[in-house]
Amino acid sequence: MHVTSTINGVDLERLSATVTAVTADPTLARFQFRASNHWIDGGHNRTTIKGFYGAGQEDATRTEPFTVDTDEPPVLLGENRAPNAGEYVLHALAACLSGTIVYHAAARGIPLDGLETTIEGDLDVRGFLGLDSSVRPGYDQIRVTITATGDLDDDQFAELADLTRYSPVRDIVSNPVPVAIDLVRA
Repeated sequence: MHVTSTINGVDLERLSATVTAVTADPTLARFQFRASNHWIDGGHNRTTIKGFYGAGQEDATRTEPFTVDTDEPPVLLGENRAPNAGEYVLHALAACLSGTIVYHAAARGIPLDGLETTIEGDLDVRGFLGLDSSVRPGYDQIRVTITATGDLDDDQFAELADLTRYSPVRDIVSNPVPVAIDLVRA
């Protein structure tokens, strides 16, 4: 009988196989994720996410696209049909930090009973509105609190905090990433 070992919901056999494959062939580590956005009205937009390239091939596992709407609250001229784009950035960061801790903890044999992340971002809309060139249009600061529960000794707890350095989204929001924008006529 084959028994699969899991920690934190992570299949350790599959994780080990992935690490082994990427170590043997680093080209498998290259991924390209994609999204397509359609403006609906006012601050309301809809993004469709389906295909991506990874592990040396185009992915075919997603039969239906994911759709994500964005809008603004009324104070920012929206109708609260969905979170705004800045709130999705906070969501992406919180989700990525959590996932990063969970996967890396599993790989290190550290079981977790729970993991909760709260996140806040401070933004001055004068930057977005173009009212003050000294004010950036994005977040001035983001604060994250992660609460981990489980039978963790002091060394394991300290190691969990250090694992956040592997988060791709943390890296994206903490370090400049070149963004090439082409505006074309239809």
